[in-house]
Amino acid sequence: MAVIGAYKATKYTLFVCCYIFWVASGVLFAVGIYAKIAKEKDVVDTLTTDPALLLLTVGSLMFIITFLGCFGALRDAAILLKMFLGVLLVILLLQIAAAVLGFIFSDMVLERTDLLMKKAIVLYREDMDLENVIDFVQKKFLCCGVDHYSDWSQNAYFNCTENNPSLEACGVPFSCCVRQRNETVFNSMCGYNTQRMEEVSVRERIYTNGCLKKIVLWGKHNLLLVGGMSISLLCLEICMVALAAVQLGQIQRDQQKKMKSGIPRQR
Repeated sequence: MAVIGAYKATKYTLFVCCYIFWVASGVLFAVGIYAKIAKEKDVVDTLTTDPALLLLTVGSLMFIITFLGCFGALRDAAILLKMFLGVLLVILLLQIAAAVLGFIFSDMVLERTDLLMKKAIVLYREDMDLENVIDFVQKKFLCCGVDHYSDWSQNAYFNCTENNPSLEACGVPFSCCVRQRNETVFNSMCGYNTQRMEEVSVRERIYTNGCLKKIVLWGKHNLLLVGGMSISLLCLEICMVALAAVQLGQIQRDQQKKMKSGIPRQR
């Protein structure tokens, strides 16, 4: 009886964990579809700079993987559990390898991140989702651009050249602006022509520090939070791997007992 009770506890614990992630992945996938349909045609369509496509990809992968674990645990399906266990082990090993390589080649990671963020600046205004993400980051970290606020000159709308017909030429987005304490109405045009001004005087209107340094600095100041979240996710994945392995082992032992006793296997 104790063995049966432990098996049921393992089975339903794995099922509940997979079910929660299955529902969450369905929500991510639905949000990604909605964001993709709501967009205009012929917009950004790359995984690294399209938040909607990223949500679709992550949501669909999570949905398939957790489906294997959810129904494999519920129906005692050895094949589904083997697939779930194999995929989860591969993901776990890839995460560990990525963390180790990222720590060893941290300078290279920063360079790639710098290029990716500058590519996102170039595509600003081309994708509403990407634009919202960039504005959120700049307002959250009180920064502007990647390394410097002048990075916005790489964008066609903010490019500081004489033949640029844009009204926002030589400016920066409103999310770079410094909010004044006594300000009742936010001036969304506060970033206009700031690239033409001296940096000493422009600091009163916009944030001049780049976002990459601010994000790295935030990560260093919140190592416990970032490390705790990473370790928690890692422990959760290890627990799910262990639960799937225990249930799969019990299923295989039951099948072997049935074969030895001459009871035909259920199809």
